[in-house]
Amino acid sequence: MLTPAGGPRALPSAAPATVSGVCHGTLGELYQGPLRAAGAPDIALVSFPVDRHSWVHFTRGTGTPGLSGLGEKSATAARLFLDHYRLTLPTGHWSTHSDLRVGVGMASSTADIVATLRCLFQLFSLPYDEGVVLTVLAAIERADSVFLDEFALHLSGRHRVIRRLGTAFGFHTAFVTEPGTVDTDAVTASLLEHYRRRGEEYERCLTDLLKGFDSGDPAAVARAATVSATLSQQVLPKTHFHELFSQQERFGAAGIFVAHTGCLIGYLFPRRLGAAHKSELSAFFRSLGYQCSFVQGGYG
Repeated sequence: MLTPAGGPRALPSAAPATVSGVCHGTLGELYQGPLRAAGAPDIALVSFPVDRHSWVHFTRGTGTPGLSGLGEKSATAARLFLDHYRLTLPTGHWSTHSDLRVGVGMASSTADIVATLRCLFQLFSLPYDEGVVLTVLAAIERADSVFLDEFALHLSGRHRVIRRLGTAFGFHTAFVTEPGTVDTDAVTASLLEHYRRRGEEYERCLTDLLKGFDSGDPAAVARAATVSATLSQQVLPKTHFHELFSQQERFGAAGIFVAHTGCLIGYLFPRRLGAAHKSELSAFFRSLGYQCSFVQGGYG
């Protein structure tokens, strides 16, 4: 829980007229499953960062003090931030923009919250404080690790970073969004029961994934991501997983990733795709009824 930090603070007189906060989203996860070392049951994630973003801007000098223009969760985050630092917003207005689709597994709401907090850190010339960000997130929702600019093993419900995994590599992707949405809270109980039944398989999968990160081996990470996606089929299946799995070798993909509690599914590639390769993939996904997208995930 956030506690007020010192006495009231004023906006720095030299603050720029417009400040912004930016946060990347995700393409689901490379791993979602149990973490036995965590003790009490929880959902562990290795989110798959994507080069798509949420933006939040604040412009001083027009409008009235307030949080109009922010979404509900972002406005709650801003109030918690202001209360913690004993700050008052100046006159101005908010504006937002996002590349991230809502409700499909791109961590859109978490990215909105983090972008809002980063905007406020900029507005008041405060150093970015990851502890404050985590505490605000914990008061609002289960979250992905988009507040970090690296891969991480993260407990989404407890907002606890178990292990940072660096920025050594990334993947090029071809993916689609299947219809529907998933309410993570509503399926948590069934997920935890599934994890209990398949605990040894998940433990091997996570071990292999972490070894891949430790050795800088993206192919090993992609194989483990495919295992995690395959295990997820038994509890929250993707409609076209088996079609993608059967064609993986044909397209030369290193693996398959999914949004485990979302609607995304796609291929992982170690290198940038050429035009002919993109055309073949596009035709394949169109045959399944979808328009595919290409985007880089991870780092490197």
